[in-house]
Amino acid sequence: MPVSTLLVDPAWLNSRLDDPRIRIIDVTTFLYIDPNGTNHRLSSGRDAYEKEHIPGAVFGDLLADFSDPAAPLPFTVLDSDAFAERIGALGVGEGTHVVVYDQGGPNMWATRLWWNLRLEGFDDVSVLDGGLAAWKEAGFATASGTERKEPATFVARRRPELLADRDAVAAAIEDDKVVLVNSLDPATFRGETQSYPRPGHIPSSVNIPFEELIAEGGRFRDAGEVRDLFSEAGTLDEGKRVVTYCGGGIAATRVAFDLARLGRSDIAVYDGSLNEWTSDPSLPLETGPGAE
Repeated sequence: MPVSTLLVDPAWLNSRLDDPRIRIIDVTTFLYIDPNGTNHRLSSGRDAYEKEHIPGAVFGDLLADFSDPAAPLPFTVLDSDAFAERIGALGVGEGTHVVVYDQGGPNMWATRLWWNLRLEGFDDVSVLDGGLAAWKEAGFATASGTERKEPATFVARRRPELLADRDAVAAAIEDDKVVLVNSLDPATFRGETQSYPRPGHIPSSVNIPFEELIAEGGRFRDAGEVRDLFSEAGTLDEGKRVVTYCGGGIAATRVAFDLARLGRSDIAVYDGSLNEWTSDPSLPLETGPGAE
């Protein structure tokens, strides 16, 4: 996928609504984090989708359909066969082009499915800048109810290099050829607030808060505007592997997406992120400003 079509605007999509190759997927999900503790509440955006969505869009339920129900953590990636079956049921297969969006503001749910598709070897996927809010702001019509597409055959070809596990992250702490990127807000990174079982960040991490990548209206900042932020963190050094993480592997994909816009399509995401890491007292954490 050319960098120029990773991120598309409402006008681009509106001009292609009748293109039989286009598959629009609404992946709206809602997350509430209690600011005084670790009470995270997740809910599907299916009702919001049924109330209002982009014409032709189907709903991709990240919680119910694109997470492993047997895993101890939410949003754990499916195995390749299960993912292929479920994304194929939404009409995604060879010769299609996916446009994914959400209704939640920073587009991080959309980038989660973007990353999952790329993990399974599918590159013909774009994210709609600004999601449904930008679509409506542009004056385009919406639809209600539930829509479906003819099922397609999706062939998964997993790229294991785009998925990092706990052992890989533990090894990366002492490896100067790997850059660990914490995608959360600075206060959580420094351990000043505790949204997870233990406060702090994985040792050797740098902090690139995903909020700093967001422009007005939940849109993406121009890639040139954020280049220095990524460069200073060492993430544009092609001689180094980059692994992003957050709380549950969602905001980390938002940072990975912006790195893809800057030419780094090889970014790995630590799927378990701090939900997994902080639950194991044997794994190290640091508080304070982190790596220089």
